[in-house]
Amino acid sequence: MAVAFEKYHGTGNDFLVCEVSEPVDDWGAFAITHCDRETGVEVDGRRGADGVLVLSIEGGDRVRMRLYQPDGGTAAMCGNGARCAAQWAARRLETDEFAIDTPAGERYARVGEEVIEIEMGVPSFAPSEIPLAREESLIREEVEGWEVTAVNTGVPHAVVFVDDVSTVDLASMAPPVRHAEVFPEGANVNLASRSERGFDQRTFERGVEGETRSCGTGAVAIAVVAKRLGLVEDERVSVSPPGGELLVEVPENGPAVLSGPVAFEGRGEVAP
Repeated sequence: MAVAFEKYHGTGNDFLVCEVSEPVDDWGAFAITHCDRETGVEVDGRRGADGVLVLSIEGGDRVRMRLYQPDGGTAAMCGNGARCAAQWAARRLETDEFAIDTPAGERYARVGEEVIEIEMGVPSFAPSEIPLAREESLIREEVEGWEVTAVNTGVPHAVVFVDDVSTVDLASMAPPVRHAEVFPEGANVNLASRSERGFDQRTFERGVEGETRSCGTGAVAIAVVAKRLGLVEDERVSVSPPGGELLVEVPENGPAVLSGPVAFEGRGEVAP
């Protein structure tokens, strides 16, 4: 029996979207098989994906989202994934504002013609919420030779500000930080550097175990840390990963908001 899917990307961060009712016994194994960049499913000339979003409409007014990553594991939250889920759900719910239930909590979505906004929850520097293997926050301290600030924006992130993200060998520097002892559950590793519009971004994602074209929770992490360190004063911060531009709103009180475009890539069927 075949499994139907749709594929979306948010600023290059791409996902296979499946309904929970599809005949799949092990979604983790499904993600390992079909997200592989060399042998996975091919849509519009690109193989694989950054994850599988398993979705269901709940109660007629909200969508339930679970993300399975290319290594077979799960992530509690994914900003670009939630924006893709919102695009998928909007026409089924026939409304442009609704809630998305994630393991990280309830997130509200607003779907516009060109931009989809997701409330990302309140970021936390608390060691127990990241989590860290210590009782103090990690703010601009050396980890594996890099000045790191740690924050949870739905999942744990290590943020490193550099002069130019394009000059850093992310594939070499990120794994030691991602697996550092201070991060008992690991962390996504984000590089950020100043740009004309805000900050450029590159991210090594936990679970993907490599660089992705975009990371929504990482963009929020960069904006939140930049504000914490006094690098920006505005509540709205532009963050540009390789796949496009994202806008992050970081209010003094309340949840951060992630905004950006989403594109439909195609649909198809694969073996379970």
